[in-house]
Amino acid sequence: MMIKLKEMLVENPVIAAIRNDKDLKKVIQSKAAIVFVLYGDILNISKICSTLKEKGKVVFVHVDLIDGLRGDSAGIKFIKEFANPHGIISTKTSNIKCANNVGLYTIQRVFVLDSLSLNTGINNILENRPNAVEVMPGIASKIISSLEKKVHVPIIAGGLIKNKKDVMDSLAAGAIAISTTADDLWDL
Repeated sequence: MMIKLKEMLVENPVIAAIRNDKDLKKVIQSKAAIVFVLYGDILNISKICSTLKEKGKVVFVHVDLIDGLRGDSAGIKFIKEFANPHGIISTKTSNIKCANNVGLYTIQRVFVLDSLSLNTGINNILENRPNAVEVMPGIASKIISSLEKKVHVPIIAGGLIKNKKDVMDSLAAGAIAISTTADDLWDL
């Protein structure tokens, strides 16, 4: 692949997560190098990705959130061929497997609500081998620390990260980067 994901995350620990066209316009003007696209549909996702890539951004599409796209191998292949992001984000293990097979970077998003969901997440990560894991909520430093010790892939903290202290706490807990929709943090 043209970039080394872990190094890119270390060098750019604040990831812009965009939810609409207004965010798209803001992120283009920001210092954020990595962008998580959390919106779109099969008609506009190619344009969103090309706009970001033209501005030198590294683009990850959260495929579970793209309207009109099924969470199956055909959907992943469609994203690869027509939107051509650097990678995808998904909560679905089948999407991670398929994206790995077609040469996309993969970030598995894991919601940790209790010890059962933590153990399930660990097992899914070990089985599917994503390039990185996004832990939700990102302000859960105990979870990040526990997960980091067991899965040995880069951890991205996401969700409820609203200020610089949240960023620093997540990084101190072992996350390699954070993703946030708080645009005032994109230029940190």
